[in-house]
Amino acid sequence: MFASISSGINALFGPLHGGANEAVLEMLTEIQNSGESVQHFVNRVKNKEDGIRLMGFGHRVYKNLDPRARIVKATADKVLAELGVKDPLLDIAKELEAAALSDSYFIERKLYPNVDFYTGVIYKALGFPPRMFTALFALGRLPGWIAHWREMNMDAATKIGRPQQIYIGEEERSLKGFFN
Repeated sequence: MFASISSGINALFGPLHGGANEAVLEMLTEIQNSGESVQHFVNRVKNKEDGIRLMGFGHRVYKNLDPRARIVKATADKVLAELGVKDPLLDIAKELEAAALSDSYFIERKLYPNVDFYTGVIYKALGFPPRMFTALFALGRLPGWIAHWREMNMDAATKIGRPQQIYIGEEERSLKGFFN
């Protein structure tokens, strides 16, 4: 199981998946520190020669709006309000989202905010250092990884995992007897 979990965590390394929320926070901080407007940054993203990516936008599965993004955005507002934190990065994120969602360049390319766009702001408000963001991202996936590992090891017929398989097992299972 250790190797399975380690592999899962390692697969999250980098700015395009598990580290995307950290990359978003870096991008928002760069916008803030530059003193330039959000619209100026958006124009730079659209200019391929600048080589700037809009982090936290687009998704390989969700080709339209990522339904989780709305939930995370609302959660960001709620968490920061509850903590009494006023983070200008949240304001920049909202302005950037509004600019991108009203720009045909991003709409035509189906670049909409994804679940990572606001999570870095939340983690920062909670006091987590950016180097821990990927670990937090992984924590929520650990139960699923462990369940997959356990299921595959308990089924003698399973020789190799196929990610495109459709789960046909029980929808709900009791944890009673799980640790026996």
